[in-house]
Amino acid sequence: MTVQKKILIIKLSALGDVIFTIPLANLLKKNGCEVHWLVTEKGYNIIKDNPCVDKAIFLPLYTWRKGKFSLKELIKIIRDLRREKYDISFDCQKRSKSLLFNLLCGAKRRIISRKGATEGSLLGANEYVESVKNAPLHMVYRNLAYAAHIGFDTSEIHFTLPSVAHETKTKVDKLLANLDKSKPTIILAPETTWESKHWDINNWHAVVDGLKDRANLVITGSNPEFLKGGLNLAGQTTIEDLIEIFSRADIVISPDSGSAHLAWATQKPAVIGIFTSTAPNIFGCFGDDKKYFALTGNIPCQPCFKRKCLHTHNECTKSPTPEKILKICYNYICHPELVSGSQAKRC
Repeated sequence: MTVQKKILIIKLSALGDVIFTIPLANLLKKNGCEVHWLVTEKGYNIIKDNPCVDKAIFLPLYTWRKGKFSLKELIKIIRDLRREKYDISFDCQKRSKSLLFNLLCGAKRRIISRKGATEGSLLGANEYVESVKNAPLHMVYRNLAYAAHIGFDTSEIHFTLPSVAHETKTKVDKLLANLDKSKPTIILAPETTWESKHWDINNWHAVVDGLKDRANLVITGSNPEFLKGGLNLAGQTTIEDLIEIFSRADIVISPDSGSAHLAWATQKPAVIGIFTSTAPNIFGCFGDDKKYFALTGNIPCQPCFKRKCLHTHNECTKSPTPEKILKICYNYICHPELVSGSQAKRC
């Protein structure tokens, strides 16, 4: 197919936000565009070998923030961007950290959405996606609005992830070797970067107690001490490992985190998202209400979008109740026909 446009996507981080932008890249590719993506450490492994892009451009932003900033490296990245002679750039980050790259990338049309743009990021653009009344709030749709702005049909949402290497599959085979194949596999991914997005640890303990005899429980994350129970793989997995692990699971339970969004992007397990300080209609999984769940406690101050609670002593982190989570899990365990392709076992 003849390339219509050469487009740069600027979506630097974090993992979940990068995943929410993959449908935009796929849509651009479907319409014959050559797609490049500027991305940082937090999303590079999801994008570098992803069929949604023709080229992933690595920006070592978090290395720079640790005191290893290199002006020479920054200038080289900007020069390399300008050599590409982009027709269009999309600033999907909409923050100060993306402003410079949108401003200086050399694209003829430097486009940003006004919705959610902060920290002066509008100054990097010369064209704007205007907010549409009653448009879906979810970040996937906000990103697809860029494609709509240049005239593409945005009715299709398509996730892609990098292919899993044979070595990764072999590693995961070994990690999961002792699971009981007669039971469903449920992944608990309890960690996230915001204190206010963590579900109460006593709730997690109740979920472990309620599921440990009915399913294989696998815990993922970075801290092996965060939650105990089942097969604890915290601290032992890479992003590539998690893609394969989530693809073998029946259910993934997680707060609003990169793990929840990555599990959704695999399109394999059911995903139960737990929302405390953030909004499920913006960040929750959707597409099949028998497979994807975004639960919240409906506390009056939700969602506050604050990293730390200011008023209610983290009241929102205590809900939803463990009983609600367990009810959904039991339904899947006992009725696997409700989930397409589920490996759960009938009670």
